[in-house]
Amino acid sequence: MKSINEKLVRRLKIVEGQVRGLQEMIKKGVYCVDVITQTSAVKRALSGVEDALMEQHLATCVAHQMQEGQVPQATAEVLKVYRLKRK
Repeated sequence: MKSINEKLVRRLKIVEGQVRGLQEMIKKGVYCVDVITQTSAVKRALSGVEDALMEQHLATCVAHQMQEGQVPQATAEVLKVYRLKRK
């Protein structure tokens, strides 16, 4: 079974390919709406990676902090992740 990191690296390689494709689209002068459609796909893909990282962080690091009685630190971590995601 693949680890979460292996899955994330695979997803990022896909995003990398999408970005390279965007560069080619721009070079070739592809219709703007088509380029924007692809940039939206890249943003969704990166958001998926971000979501998976956040889920992993909350399930491991933050959960560990709470189990260890470090509730203020855990709360700060949750708020930090939440604020980052909103940007």
